[in-house]
Amino acid sequence: MERGTDTDQLMWRKSSHSGPEGGDCIEVAETVCAIVVRDSKNKRGPKVDLTREAWAAFLSSAGDCPVR
Repeated sequence: MERGTDTDQLMWRKSSHSGPEGGDCIEVAETVCAIVVRDSKNKRGPKVDLTREAWAAFLSSAGDCPVR
């Protein structure tokens, strides 16, 4: 993540498929240089920073996986 980015100030989004209890969801936010991912149940926990290219590749491959 860019130096000095305060993750509390990011605009986090959760999947529209997520229920009110949260379940096994992630939240994502965009910065100038990255997509930031966190566990929706542990908002103060670790975050993963991905390049836009890596995020696009993840989304592309996630569509190929069967739903359990």
